[in-house]
Amino acid sequence: MDFSKIIDGLIELKAAVIVIGVAVAVCFGFVGYLIHKITAERRSRGATKKAEGIIADAEKRAQEITREAAAQIKNELYEMRRDFERQTRDRKRELGALERRLIQKEENLEKKVDLLEKKEQESATKEREVIARERAVKKKDEQLDQLLSEQRKKLQELSGLTVAEAKKMLFAQLQAEVKRDAALHFKKIEDELKEESNKRAKRILSDAIQRCAVDHVVESTVSVVHLPNDEMKGRIIGREGRNIRALENATGIDVIIDDTPEAVILSGYDPIRREIARISLERLIGDGRIHPARIEEIVGKVEEEMADSIKEAGEQAALEVGVHSLHQEEIRLLGRLKYRTSFGQNQLQHSKEVASLAGTMALELGVNLDQAKRAALLHDIGKGVDHEVEGPHAKIGADLARKYGESPTIVNAIAAHHGEAEQATVIAVLTQSADAISAARPGARRETLETYIKRLEKLEHIADSFAGVEKAYAIQAGREIRIVVEPDKVTDAEAYQLARDITKKVESELEYPGQIKVTVIRETRAVEYAK
Repeated sequence: MDFSKIIDGLIELKAAVIVIGVAVAVCFGFVGYLIHKITAERRSRGATKKAEGIIADAEKRAQEITREAAAQIKNELYEMRRDFERQTRDRKRELGALERRLIQKEENLEKKVDLLEKKEQESATKEREVIARERAVKKKDEQLDQLLSEQRKKLQELSGLTVAEAKKMLFAQLQAEVKRDAALHFKKIEDELKEESNKRAKRILSDAIQRCAVDHVVESTVSVVHLPNDEMKGRIIGREGRNIRALENATGIDVIIDDTPEAVILSGYDPIRREIARISLERLIGDGRIHPARIEEIVGKVEEEMADSIKEAGEQAALEVGVHSLHQEEIRLLGRLKYRTSFGQNQLQHSKEVASLAGTMALELGVNLDQAKRAALLHDIGKGVDHEVEGPHAKIGADLARKYGESPTIVNAIAAHHGEAEQATVIAVLTQSADAISAARPGARRETLETYIKRLEKLEHIADSFAGVEKAYAIQAGREIRIVVEPDKVTDAEAYQLARDITKKVESELEYPGQIKVTVIRETRAVEYAK
């Protein structure tokens, strides 16, 4: 076997196989290219269709957007046109109104110009008339001077007086007339000042009264103790009256047991001792043990408590009013006023009210506030011991204030608040005024109807007792009396004197709270009847 041929045959076979392989590879490559080309064309056609669809949608959307934009622009143009037309109409209306106002102003200016021209013409006419009148007056003055000169010569011839003597007589007449006119003028000024001062005083008093808000305090001068039952009356009396005698001896108060159901009346001159008796009796009734020893024990304890209560009431009053640095005895005297009444008016409440009123008036007048309150608060301290010391309470209070180191201003205000001493300061005047206001206000004091009527009748009787009085009327609950006089018997000057005389007689013969205003009325009436 020829191996070389076999090898050559194998080489040829291998070469043939390679050629075939290459050929197959080329064929496969061509087929792949064809397949890729076909696939690419298919994809290209799909993408083209898709792109065409997208382009168609985009064109359709663009057309819709274009239509919407066109509609919106059209609407905006319509709104802009409507706003422009509205603004144009408003502007036309404003221009029309402005034009009308300008026309009206122009017409007014024309009227004013016409009026001014007319006034100028009138003023020119009046000026000519004035000039003519001045000339006429000047001419008449010359004639009057000539007549006066002639009359003066004739008067000198008839009267036999020289010019100097005539001037002296004329000056005397003029001086009398000037004095009379000056007196009338001064009288007018005095009346105006009185009226103005009265108005200001009334305003200050009204402000003080309005700002002083206090309760109406009216108290009785007797004390009533209520009992749980009528059997208690026997126990209070005790065997053979020993309990009631022990109570009266310990307190100095009369115990009245009568037919009044379930009540015992305590009567006494000293209000503090009456209060001690009331508290003691109430405690004895509550305790149930009523006998002389127990009565003395209870009364002693109540007296100690009463002393503390009096001091506390005085301190509280001073604190409420705002008065400080009072002497301890002054505080005690103030506290005693808690149990002191005048015409049924509680004196401690009255003192606080007077201090408040005086303080308010002092603020209005620019007076020392502390001194006004201090004097007003202490003005009635004499009533705290007037049951023990003889004399008017104003003098007693002034002596006590001087004793406890008060200033002369305070002492004078206390001494003069009822007119028993001369008022030396404004503080004294304010204290007296505030005291009168507090005492005279409605409800402050209690008075029986019979006493009230008698006081009014006495007031009118005093006024009727003077000559020239035609009729007298007590009004304002006795706080004012009006007197009508006969004009042919009483002159104006005598009317003032009559008012003062009646005032002095009222002060000397009557006792009354507050003050009484005396008004004298003089008038002349001319009456005729047409028939």
